[in-house]
Amino acid sequence: MRSFPLPIALTARLSPVVVLAAAGWALSSGSSPEPQAAEKKPPETTASQSASAPSTTAAPKTYTAAPAPCGSVAEKTVKSLVPGAKTAGKEIKSTDSELRRTCSWNALDGYEYRWLDVSFEVLQSDDAAEKSYQGRLKDRSGGGAVPGLGDAAYSVVDLSTEDKQQTREGVVVVRASNALVVVTYNGSDFESKKAPSTDEINKGAIKAAKEAVAALLAGKG
Repeated sequence: MRSFPLPIALTARLSPVVVLAAAGWALSSGSSPEPQAAEKKPPETTASQSASAPSTTAAPKTYTAAPAPCGSVAEKTVKSLVPGAKTAGKEIKSTDSELRRTCSWNALDGYEYRWLDVSFEVLQSDDAAEKSYQGRLKDRSGGGAVPGLGDAAYSVVDLSTEDKQQTREGVVVVRASNALVVVTYNGSDFESKKAPSTDEINKGAIKAAKEAVAALLAGKG
């Protein structure tokens, strides 16, 4: 394989940390809990009042920790989607690895470049996850729902061009109870300057998302 300079637009993609920052994974992890007030002795209540008082116990979370992202996609899938990449992947450092974890695979095979990113985020409740899910879709258009994947899933593919080099990127966002799974898959051909087809990128992103969601379900509880 002969060497050649990478376009400016894709040089940044070879650094998963930069990609992670651009992808906005510095989402709110929740403010630090406020210190609890000093314990107060509850007023006396009758037995009938206690029995009728509504319960304030919070519903248990379906997921309490994010699974290992680099093991969430099968090796054969990594080889298929990212030829030449190390199947072990590279996990990106997180400020809270129990709640947010991300793994990236990228490689240049001849003139073909591919990059795959799988991220998990565990939120405090189903409602919080739904709000985050909707927020991620707010500025996206042209995609569509992915039936049968999690509680809700959306897929979108975009084409960008810089310095005459095309890059096509697919993103799949999935909500499963109180967790989010986000898969990003993109590619370019440095020889032809063209990008892979929409169908190739979309199917690849959805395939990885299905395996990632299965890994999340397998670690339930």
